[in-house]
Amino acid sequence: MATGRQPSASRQLAEFAAGLRYDAIPADVRERARACIIDTLACCVHGASLPWSAATAAYARRYGSGGPCTLFGASSPGLTAPAAALANGAAAHAFEQDSLRFPGAGVHPGATLVPALAAACQETGAHGRQALTAFVAACEVLFRIGAATHHGCEKLGFHAPGLTGPYGAAIAAGLVHGLDADGLARALGIAGSLSAGLLAFTKAGNGAMVKRLHLGRAAEAGVMAAALAQEGYEGPDTILEGRYGFLDAYCRDAEPALLTRGLGDSWETLKICFKRYPCHVTAQAPIQALRGLMARHGLSGADIVSMALGCSEKVVSHHDIRAPADIMAAQYSVPFCLALAQFRDPEDPGAYTADALHDPAIRRACDRIVLVTQADLPSAWSARLTLGLRDGRRLEAMADGFLGLPSLPMTEDDLRRRFMLRAQGLGADAAAGWYGRLADLENQPEFPAG
Repeated sequence: MATGRQPSASRQLAEFAAGLRYDAIPADVRERARACIIDTLACCVHGASLPWSAATAAYARRYGSGGPCTLFGASSPGLTAPAAALANGAAAHAFEQDSLRFPGAGVHPGATLVPALAAACQETGAHGRQALTAFVAACEVLFRIGAATHHGCEKLGFHAPGLTGPYGAAIAAGLVHGLDADGLARALGIAGSLSAGLLAFTKAGNGAMVKRLHLGRAAEAGVMAAALAQEGYEGPDTILEGRYGFLDAYCRDAEPALLTRGLGDSWETLKICFKRYPCHVTAQAPIQALRGLMARHGLSGADIVSMALGCSEKVVSHHDIRAPADIMAAQYSVPFCLALAQFRDPEDPGAYTADALHDPAIRRACDRIVLVTQADLPSAWSARLTLGLRDGRRLEAMADGFLGLPSLPMTEDDLRRRFMLRAQGLGADAAAGWYGRLADLENQPEFPAG
């Protein structure tokens, strides 16, 4: 423990997590956590079916066979916990529809926490109530760490979820393995040396597949950090706010006070956000606004001859990719996703296929979109959309939200429909049965594996 009067931030977070009990978690927090676990597992299943998940699955089988853990959505012998966390984390993020936080903080709770959590539960035989409690504790830690960065990581070229994710995953796995506050503080200190992820793929014109690996590696790192801490391995307990710690090394505008603000009083888990469309979050509100205008005015993609988007500086600097080399870069490109939404159903993961990259109508529409930095937006995910139509009309809309935000929650029917759509590869009966067990997670004697 650090010397001085005030315990380090990681020590305070560890003590909170170790002391959290299921009965102390408000019902609405438990509900949001359960929905995130369910949503993420469906993402794993669909993500495992995609070709770019095959490499991480093959790696996991090659080096991690012989354990008790499941590779969701893919036939496989039992895997060790680190291998399963890696492959499931990469699959959860494989098509850009895993959950995040609103307001944005560079965190992906589903893809980083759930694979580590599931692996630890299957390794230990933990029951559903333990799993839900560990997830909430980990989310409270993860979201505070992300908020404290003020997006400083990505301004320097790091992919933030690969940096923040190991901390939350270490808490999730560590709690399931029974670590006390001392052990969890050690796990956080270890996790800080396992962070990784660069945004080079956004500018290189190739290699966007590696973005999926960042989330898988974060989940795997959390499992490793927890296991090492359980063996007595140590890491610095000023890893978050100390000199050369996470905020000091990776950020330029951090706010360390946010690491512990409201801990135990305000519930960050309620800020979990679900994406309506399988693409980067900065495209969500503009796509919903676009599709709303198209529906209200009876428009087809061919009716739109120009589009302007007033958006955040980050969209212009990070998400303006006009000729994506692969579908992964396309899902990261706001102009491309808006162009695709003019001609295909953007809610369907099957719409984001390689042939979309070469669709002449989509490519022309993408080239015509004008992005302009706008400072007076309600949030970093908002945008002002202007359409020019073939008949000379101009339509405008403020894109200030989308279905899945905490303020615009999906209904239980919405969430079930999404689950069944993405888990359909399991077969309707198997998917429905799994959903039912997950929806009753607290009463399950073990973590439902499908």
